[in-house]
Amino acid sequence: MSSDLVWFKSSYSGNEGGECVEIAWRKSSHSGDEGGNCVEVAETTSAVLVRDSKDKSGPHLTFTPDAWQSFLAFAQSA
Repeated sequence: MSSDLVWFKSSYSGNEGGECVEIAWRKSSHSGDEGGNCVEVAETTSAVLVRDSKDKSGPHLTFTPDAWQSFLAFAQSA
């Protein structure tokens, strides 16, 4: 994964400030500039979110941090 974070402000946030929610998505370092099959990951304290970088408003997968670590360990061993 790339270390570059991209922050997105909640669409429910007004221009007056107030309480906002932001999340940082990291694009896979294997994505390259050609566009290929890419994923982005956002980590929170209670969940890891995964989405298609070409369809940012589309569906996403949600993992617990433990499940995500298990998946990464399995993927790296394959």
